[in-house]
Amino acid sequence: MKKIAVMGSGEGKNFEAIVKYFASNKSNLEVDITCLSDNLNAKILDIAKNLNVKHRYLPFEENGEYFSSHDFDLIILDYYSKELSVNILELGKFINIHPSLLPAFKGKDAISRAFAAGVKVSGITIHSMTNELNGSRIIAQFPVLIGNATHFDEFESEIHNLENRIYPIVIEKILEDKVFDFSDLIGNSNCTGCNSCSGCS
Repeated sequence: MKKIAVMGSGEGKNFEAIVKYFASNKSNLEVDITCLSDNLNAKILDIAKNLNVKHRYLPFEENGEYFSSHDFDLIILDYYSKELSVNILELGKFINIHPSLLPAFKGKDAISRAFAAGVKVSGITIHSMTNELNGSRIIAQFPVLIGNATHFDEFESEIHNLENRIYPIVIEKILEDKVFDFSDLIGNSNCTGCNSCSGCS
């Protein structure tokens, strides 16, 4: 049994995808999930309640005490609103997801900034956490192409859909002490290799 915590401050869409992934037949791992939020009114807490997942409101200033007394195999950030100090990051193995191809467009509003800049390729990055803003070691990346006729809403939706799809698979590989490879993504989908569906693209 692997123990993981998911820290989020908002919608919790990635958290929901993670819970459903490990509850499905896509994974053979048994995972005990705890949801933590520094925002008492965050939707991520409502999602956890509806999915019968352990959850609690954890004020930012109590992180040190909490992680000093709780042992997790992995701590996962899902749009957590505050920057964790190096003292907190030393208390566990933390990973984060960022909606750009780091090191491009670090920080907030990465999706809108990438689109406004006119880049033709953006994507998502999953990385280990250090005390540097969206720095440290990159674990996995996946691209999103931006066509000349692509609207911002389409681009934003594709980024978030990709996060929901890839984050759980990468988490599984980390828990298994394996390295994520693009073939893992194909192996965890219903893609038949037609080269024309959304799974192939």
